[in-house]
Amino acid sequence: MGFKLTYAAEIYNDLQGNIDWYNQKQYGLGSRFFKAVKEQIARIKKAPYTIAVRYENVRCAKVKGFPFLVHFKIFQDINIIKIIAVFSTYRDPVILEERTNK
Repeated sequence: MGFKLTYAAEIYNDLQGNIDWYNQKQYGLGSRFFKAVKEQIARIKKAPYTIAVRYENVRCAKVKGFPFLVHFKIFQDINIIKIIAVFSTYRDPVILEERTNK
């Protein structure tokens, strides 16, 4: 049986903020960013264990074409992958500590 995806509540605001920022830079770039994120999440769902643990049981997968990582945890006992954040590689990772501990 495959994994079910769940998302941290903050991820929706994060994504919308990044989509808006990219659209301000270039028309349609926000849509390309969102498509790249969705494609990476689909790859994560298919083969989550192929992505290395980076910190505190959190795995990080690169978003193709953008300086972002999809941070997620696998809860094998309940068959869930929780997407914690889609986070820029330029931001201070300390910001993620609160989300990681949820």
